[in-house]
Amino acid sequence: MAQYDVVIIGGGPGGYNAAIRAGQLGLSVACVEKRATLGGTCLNVGCIPSKALLHASELYEEARVDFAGWGIDATVTLNLPNMMKQKAESVVGLTKGIEFLFKKNKVDWIKGAGKITGPGAVSVTAADGAVTALEAKNIVIATGSEPAPLPGVAVDQKRIVDSTGALELPEVPGTLIVIGAGIIGLELGSVWRRLGAKVTVVEFLDRITPGMDAETAKTFQRALTRQGIAFKLSSKVTGAKALADGVELSVEPVAGGAAETLKADYVLLAIGRRPYTEGLGLESVGITADKRGFIETDHYRTSAPGVWAIGDATHGPMLAHKAEDEAVACIERIAGKAGHVNYDVIPSVTYTYPEVATVGKTEEELKAAGVAYKVGKFPFTANARAKVNHEADGFVKVLADAVTDRILGVHMIGPDVGEMIGEYCVAMEFAAASEDVARTCHPHPTRSEALRQAAMGVEGWTMQA
Repeated sequence: MAQYDVVIIGGGPGGYNAAIRAGQLGLSVACVEKRATLGGTCLNVGCIPSKALLHASELYEEARVDFAGWGIDATVTLNLPNMMKQKAESVVGLTKGIEFLFKKNKVDWIKGAGKITGPGAVSVTAADGAVTALEAKNIVIATGSEPAPLPGVAVDQKRIVDSTGALELPEVPGTLIVIGAGIIGLELGSVWRRLGAKVTVVEFLDRITPGMDAETAKTFQRALTRQGIAFKLSSKVTGAKALADGVELSVEPVAGGAAETLKADYVLLAIGRRPYTEGLGLESVGITADKRGFIETDHYRTSAPGVWAIGDATHGPMLAHKAEDEAVACIERIAGKAGHVNYDVIPSVTYTYPEVATVGKTEEELKAAGVAYKVGKFPFTANARAKVNHEADGFVKVLADAVTDRILGVHMIGPDVGEMIGEYCVAMEFAAASEDVARTCHPHPTRSEALRQAAMGVEGWTMQA
């Protein structure tokens, strides 16, 4: 039986970062992964391939629609097979990069499905049925999540697809219905809308992107509507019937009323994700997941000695970078160090156009908590670089404590804001005041000036117009 200081079940962002950090700290470590490649959902069928298609589809639409406004005459045609090919090539390159890092840091990749069989014991079943027994001083559960199902809507990955299937459609749909107005559904819906599909989003709630700052969400929905995405809010899907050439979807108002049948070439089910924790043998060490499948932890420790859980398998935002931070903190605690994650400073980005980037508290959360705050806001219409780039949609909004001026939350919608939110993450990590950002010189003309101008607006001295 192979013996390790740490055995990690799952090779996604949480698992592979935990494995690499363990190797860096001199621990003997094995990472168990049943996929043929490392990287988990994020790298193989999630974050990375979806961003490849988002970028490619944005370039296609820009060339097809926007070039003329720049004085560039061009004829553009879509080559969907090549677009899918470049996406796949990007994924392959990145998965091989993780394999290289495993070798560099002396991480053993045990291929197969891992299961806890008792204290300090993990069995791994390979694709050919062979079973390997591992002994570990510490076991880290990093199994991630999977698309959440919806009763009455059976995913067949042909006409009714989840996020994985939506990355591999064989053609541009004439019509696409997205069930769920969360980040995943809106990103993938945007991809196919840009490539020519007529997209309708059906959402149970009366708003899109639940949990997002309400003002930002309203601005976001208006932008997507202008692009041609239709929304049916406060609507529930009660059934779906896959046909040879499409799907019939049964939809009715949440408040009650007559049902209607919607027809589409394809349906994308994107109502969220759930922890992938079934079949892990948790009961063998006395762990019971909650009714949603999450594993309770205290600083990544589960109720079982020597068993830890990170990422989507435990509570918190289901984000790759949250899992990565927890991975490092968890391994450092195992190694006797002071690993820590500041959950108040975990950003979230929606990679549509315009992008949406947020960190910290929303106005709704601050009001509910009774926190007095000030708001600084600056529109991209007043930002010189955004204006000359024809990218003036959106704004930057800064929320600061009314007494201490400490930055409590930042919400942006606009061009490439996902690349800019990091500035405010650093500021908040070091407990900066809005004045700290307001008095920091930013280069002109850049879109990042909007970050400073919004901070200046907290005290009412915005200068750029």
